[in-house]
Amino acid sequence: MNKTTQLYEGKAKKVYSTDIEGVYIVDYKDDATAFNGEKKGTILGKGIINNKITNHLMKLVESKGVPTHFIKQLSDRETAVKAVTIIPIEVIVRNIAAGSLSKRLGLPEGTKLAHTVLEFCYKDDSLGDPMINEYHALAINIATQEEMDVISKYAFMVNDILTEYLKEVNIELVDFKLEFGKTLDGTIILADEISPDTCRFWDCVTHEKLDKDRFRRDLGGVEDAYHEILNRLMGE
Repeated sequence: MNKTTQLYEGKAKKVYSTDIEGVYIVDYKDDATAFNGEKKGTILGKGIINNKITNHLMKLVESKGVPTHFIKQLSDRETAVKAVTIIPIEVIVRNIAAGSLSKRLGLPEGTKLAHTVLEFCYKDDSLGDPMINEYHALAINIATQEEMDVISKYAFMVNDILTEYLKEVNIELVDFKLEFGKTLDGTIILADEISPDTCRFWDCVTHEKLDKDRFRRDLGGVEDAYHEILNRLMGE
């Protein structure tokens, strides 16, 4: 398998087409951004860690019935994935109040929510990824009702699977972002990544933040936090 053309470069990854139809290669970077790209930096080794963690968790949720884009890890930073067209919706699942939800609703960070919250944002950096609901998605033709139903179903499934799994290694799943894509035949599958970049991971006992909030909020120990997640999940 060989790369052919770079299709995309985002804040954390590059995506390449390959000489195999229906297969892309994702290359994870060490670049870090926050606040829609206003804050930029580097987290040493982040690309390697996020690649390994994402693949580990993708295989887990796939084994529990959520289809994903994962095919095969090729190297420390590169993974072969199914070619998809990303649906321009960021799906945010919240179990505990943190970040923007705390500010928006006036809830102290760490407040356990009485019900899991599902939010959607329109994936457009120039607009600041505004929050939308299903009616917006239908109105601007970025998804059908059937597709939104499938996305919501899979998002709740991923939450249940990861919450239960992470508790075994004393990690609390506060909230996380998912992205979904459509394969060449129109099937919706989980894409993008599941990592300390896209999830809020707290230690169950100390509530220490083990994710990108350490970078966002200048808390220090960013690399250590990412390594701690890798160690708890995979013993590395």
